[in-house]
Amino acid sequence: MATSAAAGVGARGRRAGVVLTVVGAVLVALVVAMGVVSCFWTPYDPTAMAPAARFSGPSASHLLGTDQYGRDTLSRIMAAARPALAVGVGSVVLGAAVGVALGSVAAAVRGLRAVVMRLTDGMMAFPGILLAMMLIMVMGRGLAGTFVAVAAFMVPTFTRLSCTLVMEAIGRPYVRAAMSYGTSRARAVVVHVMPNVMPRIVTQLSSSVGTAILLEASLSFLGLGIQPPQPSWGVMVSEAVTYVFTYPGQIVAPGLALVLSVLGFNLLGDGLNDRLVERGA
Repeated sequence: MATSAAAGVGARGRRAGVVLTVVGAVLVALVVAMGVVSCFWTPYDPTAMAPAARFSGPSASHLLGTDQYGRDTLSRIMAAARPALAVGVGSVVLGAAVGVALGSVAAAVRGLRAVVMRLTDGMMAFPGILLAMMLIMVMGRGLAGTFVAVAAFMVPTFTRLSCTLVMEAIGRPYVRAAMSYGTSRARAVVVHVMPNVMPRIVTQLSSSVGTAILLEASLSFLGLGIQPPQPSWGVMVSEAVTYVFTYPGQIVAPGLALVLSVLGFNLLGDGLNDRLVERGA
């Protein structure tokens, strides 16, 4: 009886997990589609001003209204998906590549492990947003500086994760058996260990994209990321704060786009973790 009840709870949990994964995938697909479409078409020029149409409410001609400069809100939200995805996906992939390389080398070479891990601990102890702000002040404001800053923010997470996973895997029987037949430690890590730890790396990568998008929006909100008049969800929220009491609708659309994007990648990451890691796929 207890076994049946537990099986029922487990089945409901799996169904709920599948539903949430599908929801996350749909949200991510919508954001990606919006960014791709905006490369070729938007209802209006996202940077074109029309002072006579400022603060227009939603209508057939402007589905989400216009901002304080008369710019079409929907067009700006669509165009803002491009830098969000460029920074969110690109910087995480770069940070993951560097972090996984450093973590794998630290795990395989005992002499470097302490040095790499202490540097990683130092970077993780430093507040991430402050680290990103410092790097942007060196690199310069804009998309390129934001990209590098967010990528650097991601490196310590993937370094520590990959080092831990590789060290655990090196001690497993199949790796020890390979090394007992003359396989070098470095080759064993590349050939036998990395394929088995990549599912965990992939799930962490997916979940980190949401964090990167939020960090890009935060930097843009503070005036350190994407610079006006180029669209960014963080810039749009920052500009709407001034009018939050008189025109509260201005802050809703970019805020909702940001929330749904981060939520989508987080749900997708959780779903991948369930399928690739917990189920051993």
